Amino acid sequence: MAEKIRVAVAAAAGRMGRASIRAVAAQPDMVLVAALGREHGVGQDAGAVAGVRALGVTIAGTPGSLFDAKPDVLIDFTPGLAAIEHARAAVPAGVHPVIGGTGIGQADVDALAALCASKRIGAVVAPNFALGAVLMMEFSRQAAKYFPHVEIIELHHDRKRDAPSGTALKTAAAVAAARTSVPPPAVKEEQTVPGARGARAEGIPIHSVRLPGLVAHQEVIFGGPGETLTIRHDSVNEESFMPGLLLATRRVRGMTGLIFGLEKLLGS
Repeated sequence: MAEKIRVAVAAAAGRMGRASIRAVAAQPDMVLVAALGREHGVGQDAGAVAGVRALGVTIAGTPGSLFDAKPDVLIDFTPGLAAIEHARAAVPAGVHPVIGGTGIGQADVDALAALCASKRIGAVVAPNFALGAVLMMEFSRQAAKYFPHVEIIELHHDRKRDAPSGTALKTAAAVAAARTSVPPPAVKEEQTVPGARGARAEGIPIHSVRLPGLVAHQEVIFGGPGETLTIRHDSVNEESFMPGLLLATRRVRGMTGLIFGLEKLLGS
């Protein structure tokens, strides 16, 4: 029997961290060996915090302790640059990062990719691990060839710090690369309230909504003569991200270098 994949989870007491621990604990080919938290949950059993059975893994408060348990993979949903800092420590230790945190700039992704290449360690950075979200982006890319007029609305819970979301930015980049023209505005716009037309990424308006009760949602609205096309994806709970996350966790150990985006693992 093959050895189980040894997994560490950062941001273990957060919503995505808890969901990750539950998912790992349910897999016959994985075992949780380490967990990292901030204030909440530190010193407690990671399984109990996640709402499953006790797993015998205490949530630590310092990143260095993650690697004492010799994990194969580090799952990290820590927001912002903290996930990159964790990855920079993981890669030289031979640990494969799987990062779902947002608010990470392209320069930091590029620097991590260079580190992974130099150490010949695989890593995955994905703005969204939901399989439906990946398909939404792909369908939007296809639609952009025929509908150059497009706007993006992304909706998330009110605890999300960054705006626009990483998924919206990645969608805008894919749409901009696919459409054959950039249509000029029909009129000279006058915003009586600055920002009323949203922010622009790749020349595409993006509107960010933050409300309690939401999880992660996005719609891409295309307009053409006499018709509109709306492509929408909704994640109604954290479990929607787990199939893609588990796929990345299983595949990353056989990779060399960093990939950005879950779609690069689908169908390969």
